Amino acid sequence: MNLRSRNKVSADFSMSSMTDIVFLLLIFFMLTSPAITPEALDLILPKASGKTTNVQSLSVSITKDLQIYINDERVSSSALEGLLKQKLAGEDDPTIILRAEEGVPIEKAVNVMDIANRNRYKIVLAVKPEKVN
Repeated sequence: MNLRSRNKVSADFSMSSMTDIVFLLLIFFMLTSPAITPEALDLILPKASGKTTNVQSLSVSITKDLQIYINDERVSSSALEGLLKQKLAGEDDPTIILRAEEGVPIEKAVNVMDIANRNRYKIVLAVKPEKVN
């Protein structure tokens, strides 16, 4: 007695239906992603009237002769830190613009950078842009 089932379930998997589903999901996510807004607080900030904050920056220049200037005032290297503290006292965001001529030893520029770092001053190195031919 040989019994065979008439309705045999096939174990084959159709890849075409799977690709259709993946393609439809891809289209769905592509269409709905622009509708999703990022989570952010919508704040209405107060308006300020009156004076705006003026960021004061000092220019420290070092010449080829190793003379140091704060803006246009000549200072000695030993008095540099004290004068910078005095001139930048009370500033919210004190900034130093370092202008060193070509040929100045790097140690002199690093000395000014160390002073700025110790006192938590922001420092910007002034350079001339290269001329493009």
